[in-house]
Amino acid sequence: MPTAIPSNATEVPDPEQVQGEEEMALDLLRLPGEVPHPPLYEQLGWPLTMSHIYQELKSTDMKYRNRVRSRISNLKDPRNPGLRRNVLNGAISTGLIAKMTAEEMASDELRELRNAMTQEAIREHQMAKTGGTTTGLFQCKKCKKKNCTYNQVQTRSADEPMTTFVLCNECGNRWKVCIFLPPPSTPSSTDPAPYQE
Repeated sequence: MPTAIPSNATEVPDPEQVQGEEEMALDLLRLPGEVPHPPLYEQLGWPLTMSHIYQELKSTDMKYRNRVRSRISNLKDPRNPGLRRNVLNGAISTGLIAKMTAEEMASDELRELRNAMTQEAIREHQMAKTGGTTTGLFQCKKCKKKNCTYNQVQTRSADEPMTTFVLCNECGNRWKVCIFLPPPSTPSSTDPAPYQE
């Protein structure tokens, strides 16, 4: 069995724990139907990768174990052969694989799926902002500008006034406005009085 820590490593984890993790990694890095192959284990740079992870985290606690497991599952994933191939070819160094995030290790297919989902979420968010009527009738209390978009919705019963939802196109501030008409017995004013919440 190859040694887990290279001679140039400055920090060394517990040797017994490393031995157990070496055996686990050798077994787990093997693809289904593949015979045990210690040179593959070394070719993947696994001992050096574990050393890089240990040097960064300075312990073999749960965070270390989770990072090791993450590397094993990503290298073994049959839907992500590119990562395994790049590590075997040396295109991805042991130091880099030790520090890569889940997003960086993801397959091209998963990256495209995540990108499509992000673009769809952005598009839905922008569509929600653009729906409505642009006006200069309302002034934003936050930025004091009058570039607003509003929608009117009947939120109460039919005999109640409509509620106006306003969005400031400058700063994104949102508020609602309810316009109440004064009762007919009050002759003081015929203009509607705005009420803001």
